[in-house]
Amino acid sequence: MLAALAIRDIVLIERLDLAFEPGLTVLTGETGAGKSILLDAFTLALGGRGDGSLVRHGAGQGQVTAEFDLALDHPVRALLAEAGIADDGALVLRRIQHGDGRTRAFVNDQSVSAQMLRSIGAALVEIHGQHADRALVDTSSHRVLLDAFGGLAVPAAEVGALWRRWRALTEELGAEQARLDEAAREADFLRHAAEELAALGAEVGEEERLATRRSEMMRYQKIAADLGEAHEAVGGHGSPVPALAAAVRRLERRAGEAEALVRPAVEAIDEALGALELARTLLEAALSAADFDPRELERIEERLFALRAAGRKYSCRVDDLPQTAARFVGKLEALDNGGRALAVLQARAAEAEAAYRAAARDLSERRHRAGAALDAAVNAELPPLKLERAQFTTDIQTDEGYGQADGYDRIEFWVRTNPGTRPGPMMKVASGGELARFLLALKVVLADKGSAPTLVFDEIDTGVGGAVADAIGARLARLGARAQVIAVTHAPQVAARAGNHYRIAKEMTAERDRVATHVAPLAPDHRREEIARMLSGAEITAEARAAADRLLKGAESAKSPA
Repeated sequence: MLAALAIRDIVLIERLDLAFEPGLTVLTGETGAGKSILLDAFTLALGGRGDGSLVRHGAGQGQVTAEFDLALDHPVRALLAEAGIADDGALVLRRIQHGDGRTRAFVNDQSVSAQMLRSIGAALVEIHGQHADRALVDTSSHRVLLDAFGGLAVPAAEVGALWRRWRALTEELGAEQARLDEAAREADFLRHAAEELAALGAEVGEEERLATRRSEMMRYQKIAADLGEAHEAVGGHGSPVPALAAAVRRLERRAGEAEALVRPAVEAIDEALGALELARTLLEAALSAADFDPRELERIEERLFALRAAGRKYSCRVDDLPQTAARFVGKLEALDNGGRALAVLQARAAEAEAAYRAAARDLSERRHRAGAALDAAVNAELPPLKLERAQFTTDIQTDEGYGQADGYDRIEFWVRTNPGTRPGPMMKVASGGELARFLLALKVVLADKGSAPTLVFDEIDTGVGGAVADAIGARLARLGARAQVIAVTHAPQVAARAGNHYRIAKEMTAERDRVATHVAPLAPDHRREEIARMLSGAEITAEARAAADRLLKGAESAKSPA
């Protein structure tokens, strides 16, 4: 419930601090005293639309703070947890309105968006009155209220869960079908690609290993070429060894004729031949050690070309070719097995749809029965509220083709204000005063089912008096026994029923010579005077005081609604 309301620098309110109690609280005062200002300030704290004109003249900004006491299991606490807002017991909503139109919103001193503040405020307070921009405008709330009245919240939640499961399976089925369709369209390509990549047999890291080996072999190729040329010069066709060996043989045949002359030359040539043979041996060893095989280099280059061509063809890195091959194989396997998986998904989706439709059909039947009971209960409340010729109807349009998370039903509260007229949506057909009384009858029947913990009724007694005003007061008091009710009223019959009474008045501030709105709780004697004023006007007569006493005593002794 609302525990406290603090207002600073809003229109005519300079500083105001109010404490609220459970039960029925009324706010009274002369026309123009500032009751609407108080309500507008409260609405601002609940996330209502801001306006720079709300800031009191001469102030840079205004501020409204509303403090609530909530049960530990109130749904708002789940909203706070989801938003990561600190929750240590009391809940404090604060809204700052700047003169330039900007606003700032806080929940438990943590900055939040206006939308978040509005969501929290809607769960805490309902404002009912002669304005179509307040509670129950959203027809989805009509469905929630009917479900609450009929005790259908649990089956409605089960229908929602079944619908979400069916939709999830349907989406999964659609995705699987699309995947299979795509795979079927590229099946020939997939088979060719899988076969080609399997034959290629690429390995992760193979490209790097081959490229490294190729670089080494190309480096050795240049060295081997130079060694080969040297080997050819020493031991090949251009080698001087045969000519030198022949020369030695000829010289040796002449050695007997001139030993001293020939022998040194023969020995020198023999030494040269030995050196050339050693060089040939060393060159052959070097060629062998150079590890160059033109055929291996050719094979490496062909393999690298094949790998890189495959990478370009399938738009991937060479190292990703094995993964690409596995993906193609997987798609082929999925295509081969897809029919079975698709059939399983189709069966599960059909089963989920059947479960949803059965539950939604049962929920719809129960809603129709609950709607009839709600209509009877609300219509029984209408005659005392001077709506004896009116009729309330819960309009339920059931369409199994509609099928949403909330079931098959579109639900809206309709009314007919006079016999022979066409019924229509309550929020459009009823006039301001009628709408307020319809809402009161509805809330009395619903009591604490599906309602916010605090209910505000803004001048719903406008244009009525006597027995009708007393009936309104009795019903507000009944509501106050099960929820916190705050009523802005001009009717003394309503004021007399309250457990708490505040008077709103304009007063001149001496220190600044300006008018300000003040709100004060009324003690019993002052309360009697206020109700007498409401009965008689500006001049309070003895008859008015006596009438006020009768109203207060009657309200005190009343134990059942009028």
